[in-house]
Amino acid sequence: MFLTNLLKTLFFLLCFCSISNIQAQSPATTSNLKTEYLNQPIGLDNPNPRFTWNMVDYRMGAQQTAIRIRLSTDSLALTQEKTAQWDTGWQSTAIALKTYNGSALKPFTKYYWRIDIADQYNVKSSKFKISSFEMGMMNAKNWQGSWISDSENQTIKPAPYFRKAFEIPKKIKSARAYIAVGGLYELSINGEKIGNHRLDPMYTRFDRRTLYVTYDVTKQLTIGKNAIGVLLGNGWYNHQSTAVWNFEKAPWRNRPTFCLDLKIIYQDGTTETIKSGKDWKTALSPIIFNSIYTAEHYDARLEQEGWNTVNFDDSKWKNVIYRSAPSDNIVAQAMHPVRNIEEINPKSFKKFNDTTYVFDLGRNISGVSKIRLSGPAGTIVKLKHGERLYPDGSVDLSNIDVHYRPTDNKDPFQTDILILNGKGEQNFMPHFNYKGFQYIEVSSNRPLTLKKEDVVGYFMHSDVPVTGNIKASDPLIDKLYYATNNSYLSNLFGYPTDCPQREKNGWTGDAAIAVETGLYGFDGITIYEKWLADHRDEQQPNGVLPSIIPTDGWGYEWGNGPDWTSTIAIIPWNIYLFYGDKKLLADCYDNIRRYVNHIDENYPTGLTTWGLGDWVPVKSKSPVELTSTCYYYADVVILAKSAKLLGKQDDFKKYSALASKIKDAFNEKYLDRKTGLYNKGIQTELSVPLFWGIVPDNYKAKVAQNLAKRVEADGFHLDVGLLGTKAILNALSENGYAEIAYKVAAQRTFPSWGWWIANGATTLYENWPIDAKSDISMNHIMFGEIGAWLYKATGGIKPDENAPGFKHILLDPKVVTGLTSFEVSHIGPYGEIKSAWKKTDKGIQYTITIPANSSATLPLPEGSNQLIEHNGKMIKAGKINLPAGNHVIIIKK
Repeated sequence: MFLTNLLKTLFFLLCFCSISNIQAQSPATTSNLKTEYLNQPIGLDNPNPRFTWNMVDYRMGAQQTAIRIRLSTDSLALTQEKTAQWDTGWQSTAIALKTYNGSALKPFTKYYWRIDIADQYNVKSSKFKISSFEMGMMNAKNWQGSWISDSENQTIKPAPYFRKAFEIPKKIKSARAYIAVGGLYELSINGEKIGNHRLDPMYTRFDRRTLYVTYDVTKQLTIGKNAIGVLLGNGWYNHQSTAVWNFEKAPWRNRPTFCLDLKIIYQDGTTETIKSGKDWKTALSPIIFNSIYTAEHYDARLEQEGWNTVNFDDSKWKNVIYRSAPSDNIVAQAMHPVRNIEEINPKSFKKFNDTTYVFDLGRNISGVSKIRLSGPAGTIVKLKHGERLYPDGSVDLSNIDVHYRPTDNKDPFQTDILILNGKGEQNFMPHFNYKGFQYIEVSSNRPLTLKKEDVVGYFMHSDVPVTGNIKASDPLIDKLYYATNNSYLSNLFGYPTDCPQREKNGWTGDAAIAVETGLYGFDGITIYEKWLADHRDEQQPNGVLPSIIPTDGWGYEWGNGPDWTSTIAIIPWNIYLFYGDKKLLADCYDNIRRYVNHIDENYPTGLTTWGLGDWVPVKSKSPVELTSTCYYYADVVILAKSAKLLGKQDDFKKYSALASKIKDAFNEKYLDRKTGLYNKGIQTELSVPLFWGIVPDNYKAKVAQNLAKRVEADGFHLDVGLLGTKAILNALSENGYAEIAYKVAAQRTFPSWGWWIANGATTLYENWPIDAKSDISMNHIMFGEIGAWLYKATGGIKPDENAPGFKHILLDPKVVTGLTSFEVSHIGPYGEIKSAWKKTDKGIQYTITIPANSSATLPLPEGSNQLIEHNGKMIKAGKINLPAGNHVIIIKK
């Protein structure tokens, strides 16, 4: 008996030691810790920030089963297991998203947070990661500075300088600059420009929401004398150019203004705030004109060297004036900023004569050019930026200046003007402008000597991290994906735009079409959350939204039906699908409901004629009522689903019933149940109802078959406009016609995406004919669904709305004729997903990577002749479940 008990005890000890050993050696850890989807951000306002992370564990089936988050102002305390301000305790969860719900966070305070996880065996990792974030103002009452400017005269052209000298008496521990601006700005300390952002702050409805930006300026300050400099630009706040959208009549318009707090914490624990006020001085700068819409003019003869340094003599500068804040709602700009992302050297250049040169970047971009040159004082140099050339090789603006309505000839479109100071070599790059262009024509009133190396282009856009990649055996597809991304990024400047040259407007319809393309390829949640806040600012009490957001008031009367302004529902829903985060849906829920209720009140039958319709079609035009009702239905379905997610059961019942009413009314009018055709049976009329799910289940196969026949009759070419473009490839590939969808996607003759690429396009166009007489911007994103479709169909990666954020992945890659291999990857909230297939002598080989803490399902072909191998083992056909890890699946011939 004693021996038996001893053996049991030894066995127990061995097991205990074994388990302890497993726990000590658990390989699971975390990475990519973010707060509010940003890496170690400073200057946050959200009192309940969100924390996200990735599980790092390369074992097959790796899963997170529990987490513990601790938060403290003391990073050392977190490493030493000491008391934290917030401790979730161990919580059973597989979700990699947690919202702070501890005691109130304090303004201007840096916090550290630690994440511990347990794996699929409930073994806690011995490794942990610590990240940080810092709160900003949090409340407008915490600002100490005053709003100042040099004037209230909005017609003054030159941009103003502002400066203040001050002394720092002792050693600094840390310093933060907080700056809010009506207009645009560049901030400098002791002659050094702070940060590498461009065009801050991002465009908002200035009289309803003003953004501020936070900088760590600890290293820029020194004991003794210091100087702050601020240069203000107009941006959309003081729009001085005139175009059809009447931006110059904006209700908020005024001379640019700013408020600044420089908060200093000294080593001894004392604090000081250097702030904007009447003790600042101001003068006009060499930027004699600046327009976000057209260009910038710079007179180098007016430069004041050292204007933002300590020893500059500002005795001749003027005193500033107090100004009221643009709005009462001053909030943090917590998003990826605009930057100069890529420097592009000219592919070629042509000298026409001693005063005219044309530089070709070889690709179409959004951004600015920079020139290096020298010449006599007073020499006037013009840099004209365009997308096309005239037959003689000079720059042609006729396709992009059509909506410009100049009042004089002093503000040429997309043409920077530089006046040289004669002091040797100088460089010029605009401060407060961007353009859309491939070509730069440099002309001067005196002879200049320029080399190809003297001009470069900078691709500017919101600096969103890349999350996707595609590689196809057909180079055309790679080029098409590249062009799609170029257009998407060219139209991302803190809000999604239609084009970077002719308009720069936040057209809602274009953004709704391209949102999936953007979210597959880039981590854009911070941009979209900001833009949906713009939606909430712009919505009328009755629910109506304008067609361009932000707006000065234009767009409430034209172009803003559900086919366009469904962004209020479609984008929050897609953010939920891609990130598994309900916050944006919750923030916009009342706005979606007001929007839907407005349509319901005005169109009680369930059918609506409100909208633009299938914009810029190839040849066939669908009824506006058909397409707009489909989008109305989509909005109501999203609203009903959101109500269920947010626990609003009465709304769920109400809007589910409304969705059924719309569906019934739509099919009663437009569906021919004998033929399975909608209306006349053209591509848009068949594909849009299929894509948005308004087709009755028992008619989907017939409608899809009719669509396939219609596309074949059209020679496998497109016959759609904007709305049909979103739907057609998906409607085909999701209903058994992936081969036909790919034939359309890979077409090389007109009309098609490939036709553009075959003719040298590096971006997507606004119209199918390259020689169209109107609507022919050469850098538009409105036809950009092709990028998302490559992920969804050919790559076969989709989010699952029942386990969103790619917690569970729906895999269904389409192997098509015309490709021998295809690879796609996407970095979701749980890590990188890879899906690749290739045709081999043995059959079709799938290579799939599912990130830790995620899973997937993959339907495999069923048939008596199919032999399927998974990681070296034979398996049965049908839908299979794939755990986290690497998988090789071979469907043998």
